[in-house]
Amino acid sequence: MALPRTKASGVRTHEDTRVRTHWDETRVQTSGGRTIITEQWWNVKRLSVKMLSAISFVLWSLALVSCVRGENPAVQLALTDKGLQTVRHFAAGVIQDTLSELELPEVSGHIMGVHYFLSGMKVTKLDFPEPEVHFCPLSSGLKLSVIGLSVALTGDWRTHVGFIYDQGTFNLAVFDLSLNSVLGLDMDSSGRLSVSSVSCYTDIQSVDMHFYGGASWVFQWLVTFFQDHIRDRIQNKICPCVDSAIEGLERYLQALNVSVDVNSVMDLDLPLTDPPTVDSDSVNFGLKGEFYCRECHKDPPFVAPSFFLPVHSDYMLSVGVSEYSVNSASFAYYISGHLQALVNDSMIPPYCPIRLNTTSMGRFIPQLVQLFPDLLMVLQVYARQTPMFSFESGFVKLDLNSAVKAFVVQANKTLTPIFKLHVDSALRGKMWVDSEKVKSSVKMDNFTLSLASTEIGPFQTDKLESIAKVGAGKAVDMLNKYLAKGFDLPQTRCAQLLNSVLSVEEGFIVFYSDAKFQSPF
Repeated sequence: MALPRTKASGVRTHEDTRVRTHWDETRVQTSGGRTIITEQWWNVKRLSVKMLSAISFVLWSLALVSCVRGENPAVQLALTDKGLQTVRHFAAGVIQDTLSELELPEVSGHIMGVHYFLSGMKVTKLDFPEPEVHFCPLSSGLKLSVIGLSVALTGDWRTHVGFIYDQGTFNLAVFDLSLNSVLGLDMDSSGRLSVSSVSCYTDIQSVDMHFYGGASWVFQWLVTFFQDHIRDRIQNKICPCVDSAIEGLERYLQALNVSVDVNSVMDLDLPLTDPPTVDSDSVNFGLKGEFYCRECHKDPPFVAPSFFLPVHSDYMLSVGVSEYSVNSASFAYYISGHLQALVNDSMIPPYCPIRLNTTSMGRFIPQLVQLFPDLLMVLQVYARQTPMFSFESGFVKLDLNSAVKAFVVQANKTLTPIFKLHVDSALRGKMWVDSEKVKSSVKMDNFTLSLASTEIGPFQTDKLESIAKVGAGKAVDMLNKYLAKGFDLPQTRCAQLLNSVLSVEEGFIVFYSDAKFQSPF
């Protein structure tokens, strides 16, 4: 005969956590073996709270994360409601699959001198309605609701009293469980994302448990007598499980590095600049987004301007990258000394009629042949200043101020400086996304060459500039062939970007995309 269903509810907030936890522990100590159902259910419910963990993991994976409060973010990321609901649907499937295949560990204890063992516990039926997840501006976080969850378990029981042993099977059913939990999003002093449990409410309509075989009528009588207590014990364990899962996620986030290794030259600093901003339609993360030289960490001589990220609700993700972020990378390369090179004649293509020796260059600089006949030359090419990118509506511009210092190679291999040229150029380019690759094309806007200093007397640079323009044009053509191949969009362990579009705006690039999620666990 089915047991009658009764109703109870449980609410837990920060104010009563310590009191309720103390009450729970007291009940555990005095209730002895009546923790049978509680321990089984704890293992099942622990997996269902992965919904919160999965959502927060995705949020932080999108915002891979020392922070100075008040500075403008160079990178902004926004997850829209469309993205949140996609995460919800994905996480619900993961949880249901996991619960359906779950085998619980053995539980043992004693009731009134009778020692019991519960083993081989499996989920036989699961009614897991898809949870609801929404942005919660009031608590600056996320609200999770699960309504009408029911689960049935089966397993084996064994008992012994002295030398008397008995065994059988049991069924457990939990009907119409409801859970409402709010996850708060914040930042800590080092700029890492921080999560916390703001509130938790649970309600269980009823619990049924039946024992079969052996002296099961004894256990059935105990279950009937203590049924309200069993339901309360299950219910009172759910919110602590949610808290435990959130605390585990918080420990994981605190262990993350806020800097990302880019290459052997520089790292990318990605702490939050301010706590996440939550409204009814999206959550926005502002990240520092500064590249810096690993060996010579130095702040750029320019600041990050503010910019407003337009969030597109038709896409799951909106990402904005300001020109400050790109220019900080350029500055890192500049101060590290990597924007320079030595060019000798062996590096000039064989088909080129202009060679790096005084005889060939003497056609443009006559005194070279007289002062240094039949000697090889070496060019030191370097950036005079940090190359600066600027984003304007529809295109990207690069201003490059460089210098070319020329040397002759003496017979004893020493280098003798002969002159220095300033070369100033400007490139203009477009960017777009095609087949999930970022592609671009560039053209030369300006190219000028002038004599900065000379150890061999003045000379005209018009012919040199004309030849250099031809060479620069060839270099741009080669660059465009390379850029046309495109660069793969960044992917994370839990998300693959899809249907992406890119737009260049005043001062920043904005990127919209959907995503396909896969389990991070």
